[in-house]
Amino acid sequence: MLWAIDVGNTQTVVGVRRDDEWVAVWRFETHWLETEDELAVKLSGLAELAGLPFEAEGLVIGSVVPAVNVTWSRLGTKWFRKEPLFLASGDQVALKVSYNPPHAVGADRIANAIAALKRWQPPIIVVDFGTATTFDVLDHEGTYVGGAILPGIMVSMEALVGKTAKLPQIEIAAPESAIGRTTVGALQSGIVLGYAGAVDSLAKRIADELVGHAPVIATGGLGGLFLDLCDVIERYEPHLTLDGLALAWERQ
Repeated sequence: MLWAIDVGNTQTVVGVRRDDEWVAVWRFETHWLETEDELAVKLSGLAELAGLPFEAEGLVIGSVVPAVNVTWSRLGTKWFRKEPLFLASGDQVALKVSYNPPHAVGADRIANAIAALKRWQPPIIVVDFGTATTFDVLDHEGTYVGGAILPGIMVSMEALVGKTAKLPQIEIAAPESAIGRTTVGALQSGIVLGYAGAVDSLAKRIADELVGHAPVIATGGLGGLFLDLCDVIERYEPHLTLDGLALAWERQ
């Protein structure tokens, strides 16, 4: 079994792959001070609940939190007795990157790019809804040419609520109408529908610069919500980043 770990700033997603299929996917908070033994307790418990052995033929990691990389490496060598592969650059996976500097592209964005290229013809736009919402852009030749970064919708909401005295925390959900008739409705209209409009606008501008049709693929924890709210999003692929990490392992 292959274990793929996508370490994000807010959450970590772990997938277990067997026979080219994700047999388990778990999501939990990223804790910088967690030790390899604490991670082992958590993961072994999740594996037991899923009826899976706590063992691995391989371990591939994409991390945007350098502070936890040593801990994940120790987890691999101590508990799985495997040296993990860290995805760090496009060169590792034969992805041409036209970005300044190339090594500034995060592992999650590289994984998204190679997974998208395996399934669709470029140009392609991948929108990843995470702590930040990132747009990954592949041109007609399949070169990673850059993208855009928006504050994530949760970050935006927390900033608004934290800076105001009377606005409450709300559920991230689409309101019944754009005209909010309550404070919650008004917030959901502005935050959720407004965010969907921003994604549409930015994706359309990127597509215009690419020239020609570019499928827009959503991924990330909140990507499913925006599939129905954004005009431009054609598909939601919740495991796209994990798929890319599995590809990175295969190519190594």
